[in-house]
Amino acid sequence: MTGEPDEAVVKIIAEQFGLDEVHADDHLIRDLGGDALDIIELVMSLEEIFNIEISDAEVDNIATVQDAIDQISKGKQVV
Repeated sequence: MTGEPDEAVVKIIAEQFGLDEVHADDHLIRDLGGDALDIIELVMSLEEIFNIEISDAEVDNIATVQDAIDQISKGKQVV
């Protein structure tokens, strides 16, 4: 997946984690200093912004920025 959603997710993560720069291969906890609560808050933001639903099982698989980007395409649209 390339283009605008990728950039939007990177921007959202950078803002949420208070960082100037974030890369797709950054690990949300190890590299960006996040914790489990940060990931839950991130998922809630992504769900709201992209109008999708990410299952709890999928949340457990979000470890990197790229994982978060990938979940946008997998998320179920909320009607």
